[in-house]
Amino acid sequence: MKKKKVVIIGAGPAGLTAGYELLKQSKDYEVTILEESNDIGGISKTVKYKGNRMDIGGHRFFSKDKNVTKFWEEIMPLQGYPSFDDEELGRSKKLKDGGPNPNKEDCVMLIRGRVSRIYYSKKFFDYPISMKLQTFKNLGVGRTFVAGCSYLKSTIIKEKEDSLENFYINRFGKKLYSMFFEKYTEKLWGRHPSQISSDWGAQRVKGLSISAVIKDMFKKLFHINNGKVETSLIEEFSYPKYGPGQLWELVATKFEKMGGTLLKNHKVVKINQKKGKITSIICEVDGKEKEFKADIFISSMPLKDLISGMNDVPKKIRDIALGLPYRDFVTVGLLVKKLNLKNKTNIKTLGNIVPDCWIYVQEPDVKLGRIQIFNNWSPYMVKDAKNTVWLGLEYFCNEGDDFWNMSDQECIDFAKSELIKMGIITKDDVLDAHREKVKKAYPAYFDTYKDIDELIKYLDTISNLYCVGRNGQHRYNNMDHSMVTSFETVNNIVNGVTDKSNIWNVNTEKEYHEESHEN
Repeated sequence: MKKKKVVIIGAGPAGLTAGYELLKQSKDYEVTILEESNDIGGISKTVKYKGNRMDIGGHRFFSKDKNVTKFWEEIMPLQGYPSFDDEELGRSKKLKDGGPNPNKEDCVMLIRGRVSRIYYSKKFFDYPISMKLQTFKNLGVGRTFVAGCSYLKSTIIKEKEDSLENFYINRFGKKLYSMFFEKYTEKLWGRHPSQISSDWGAQRVKGLSISAVIKDMFKKLFHINNGKVETSLIEEFSYPKYGPGQLWELVATKFEKMGGTLLKNHKVVKINQKKGKITSIICEVDGKEKEFKADIFISSMPLKDLISGMNDVPKKIRDIALGLPYRDFVTVGLLVKKLNLKNKTNIKTLGNIVPDCWIYVQEPDVKLGRIQIFNNWSPYMVKDAKNTVWLGLEYFCNEGDDFWNMSDQECIDFAKSELIKMGIITKDDVLDAHREKVKKAYPAYFDTYKDIDELIKYLDTISNLYCVGRNGQHRYNNMDHSMVTSFETVNNIVNGVTDKSNIWNVNTEKEYHEESHEN
């Protein structure tokens, strides 16, 4: 029997999962993945710079979906808690920057402690906000009283949840919202939370509230375990030894060994459709156009770009797609001798640095949004983890704005000056730096997003097109949700299911909660 041809757009988690699973489940398909860039993993790639590695935005490997967990463990087995002794850290030199190491001891997942805190008014607060004594000490008596009264008011008088602002106020009270959510959210999206749809909160922080924090505190106090936990309250997660890109590079290698074709530097510029079906797509390769025909198309490219390149699209649908907003992302890798922050926790770390994976920056007088400490994600991400600290300074912006258009050196100097201003480093401690820019990192929930259901309804009329992943659905999915959209897609294709509602419904259930600001 002649194999059906499948073309997948994008070699990120969604595209690679779809390709891998399709070949794993059936021999009836010939699968080609087209990737615009020269990298594997999308925003889940690992950037390599002079022996140091950067995780773009941070990717905790934790999921409530058993199929996702099984997939990860199939690719990279769980090693557990590493000792990080001198001999073990020395093995990091074995891994070549060109790709995944074939040695089994290096292709493993580590168990890492989840520590993320908020830096506000030059003090650390737990994220999510905890009911610890230190929290009340940091707040002070006056602010604690006002925050408590504000929260109690929110339990009695509920705001209409027609914005992200009211979504937060209903769960934390106006005072805590203004302290810990308002400014950061505005940094992230470039819009005030009052202008953003509550859908974002319903999707990303649906299970998190003061009451959820209190319930979690009592469960731990009395050792109650009913198997349910809000994801932002987890204390551990898995992480590939050399960053998330290592896992996706391994998936790509396995996909090709299974008979799949992966073509890099193939930018999709046109999508040809006729009578409710995609007939072919056109890629730009080395300045020339190349056509790919197939029976089935799976797209993880941004909906805006997909519709923009498609022929015979109704004007209203095209306008909705072209109006969909995104937030772009810049991260500055900064290698320093040390941090001025002291580790006042009881958590042991290599070099006794602060234990945070992320530090959420709530200070209103800096543009910086988050600080990643790569040493704490995995010391193997750092060339010399014992004597240096490798930071990721994360900025949210719009492609083409003043910050985006800065030169590498201007951006690096700006980022350094903000850390110095905050008192986190001194100028003499900086050893090296590198900048990375990521387009369309965050699908946003304003402007024409309110009409996205009409766009989805139109896309569903194209019988051989499946939209997966974060940008493929214009939904702020985490990595595991993006993978699940591909699981559902593959199951539909293999079993001949034409209804696509199960694919679009991923991450819409009310109980599933994910980290509110994870990439």
